[in-house]
Amino acid sequence: MSRMLEIIPALNCLDEECIREKVKRAKSFLKEDDWLHLDVADGCFTFLKTWGDAHLWKKLTHNFKSEVHLMIEDPEGVALSWIWGGVDRIILHIEALHKTTARRILDMAKTRGVQLMLSMQPETPVELVKQYAGLFSQFQILAVNPGFSGQNFLPTCLWKIKFLRLAFPGATIEVDGGINEETGHRAKTAGADILVSASYIFESENPKAAYKRLREIS
Repeated sequence: MSRMLEIIPALNCLDEECIREKVKRAKSFLKEDDWLHLDVADGCFTFLKTWGDAHLWKKLTHNFKSEVHLMIEDPEGVALSWIWGGVDRIILHIEALHKTTARRILDMAKTRGVQLMLSMQPETPVELVKQYAGLFSQFQILAVNPGFSGQNFLPTCLWKIKFLRLAFPGATIEVDGGINEETGHRAKTAGADILVSASYIFESENPKAAYKRLREIS
């Protein structure tokens, strides 16, 4: 049986004006309880520092489910603000974690019913996730280098998806970066459940049509 594929539009913004504009555009094609994805970078984990106000994000997206991708060097304190801010899923980077930190964040997330997902940069060996197998059941493959949206999909990430699907058959696997119809199909074939797309949707002439095309990937 073919795996059901979920498409999540992503927002990568430097300021509040950009966030408000893109959320408004997303409301024109998303249904209530669809997902939105927010990239939050601290300027240290990656060179780029992006907008990340947990309280305002919840106000702007209260009709949707949302996940926040924390590309930050010190995730524990920042994750707490998003947990209490009402986000539905937090994506943490394996490069910024150790088991003690991961367990503390997991304990905090459980009190609010927040899901946690483990991500990795393209150059990070996928085998490292095995040490977190008992803690995480959701994984993200970042198919571009952390930073600006609009980068090209790195095909070397496809084998990472296949590795995770074989190693964790029941896991949820998300792929983020460089997603379009072609790369989305390749990611799904490799075993992805969720595709995250920013520029393909929001930089198209018709974001609603672009989103629909991704949803129709077979």
